[in-house]
Amino acid sequence: MDPVKVFLIDTNKLFREGMKRLFEGSPFRVVGEAGSLREGVPAVEAAGNTPDLILIDLANGGEDEVDAMRALRARHPDLKMVILTTELCTRRLSGALGAGAGGYLMKDIACESLMQSLKLVMMGEKVFPTHLAELLISGRTEEMTTEVPARRKGLSQREVQILRCLLNGNSNKMIANHLNITEATVKVHLKSLLRKINASNRTQAAIWALNNGIGDQAEPAVPATMA
Repeated sequence: MDPVKVFLIDTNKLFREGMKRLFEGSPFRVVGEAGSLREGVPAVEAAGNTPDLILIDLANGGEDEVDAMRALRARHPDLKMVILTTELCTRRLSGALGAGAGGYLMKDIACESLMQSLKLVMMGEKVFPTHLAELLISGRTEEMTTEVPARRKGLSQREVQILRCLLNGNSNKMIANHLNITEATVKVHLKSLLRKINASNRTQAAIWALNNGIGDQAEPAVPATMA
């Protein structure tokens, strides 16, 4: 993955410092930071080196913040924006998505899941917490909320079992042993479910499973001795 220039916007300076440490050694490189969108927008514009990704914790989710996000996207269409916050608020979510945010994530997300989610956003995907699929959101997000359950219904029981195994990091051989099927059968099911959820690899499939509640009842981990 090519290096990704990141701009952090969060009122908590300690959190921003923690994010810098988290990104060390990863494709994500922090190039700037600010305590609010009001401070951040001029900093982004003045830098002359537009970031690829902005991580934002909305201070109040008001119209001024939504307008600022929308203006940034208008001037920089390729800019990705992700909300990283402690509070799940449908009003803020709706406003952020309407302004072009590529994701709405909670700060209690696991570090590895955060990294994978940000990579998906950079690939053009939209990433949200599991329970957002159950919320009724007006405007542009309405299509998204009705699409997920429809795709979920298209998965067979076996495909859901395989998705749960992927969340445990199981190889095809481990999945085959666990489900008492052949590796060839696992590959057939895996190819089918990747097509159904529009994922191109196992990592994307695992993230999709997390975002759609499949991880809430994960398959028991397969002992390494069975590999």
